[in-house]
Amino acid sequence: MQPRKGSHSVYSIHLHLVFVTKYRRKVISAPMLERMNEIFGQVCCKTNSILLEFSGESDHVHALVDLHPDNNISAFIGSLKSASSRILRKEFESHLEQFYSKSVLWSGSYYVASTGGAPIEKIKAYIKSQEMPD
Repeated sequence: MQPRKGSHSVYSIHLHLVFVTKYRRKVISAPMLERMNEIFGQVCCKTNSILLEFSGESDHVHALVDLHPDNNISAFIGSLKSASSRILRKEFESHLEQFYSKSVLWSGSYYVASTGGAPIEKIKAYIKSQEMPD
């Protein structure tokens, strides 16, 4: 992957993110995963970042992001989680209320790792290998 250039910087910040559902419940359906991909892409676009890869299973999602250096990582993650939770809870309300009595989707925790030590293609392949929910 080629480094990107800003007005005063050249950078290559790749993050592997994993978000799990609250109580690790298997609530994510294929349509939800598809919509989540769009939401994550929109949040990345608004923050001058790039969503390189996205997939997941019924209880968690993986994302590979090329992060713009102007972003605070924890604030960026908060934006991804809050936007996706808010929109999905609205659009898939009847589905999610079967699993949660409160307005929740994500666990409060997350995994983030810099991917500088592993080849990006290996991480992309790993994310693509996630079992798609029904």
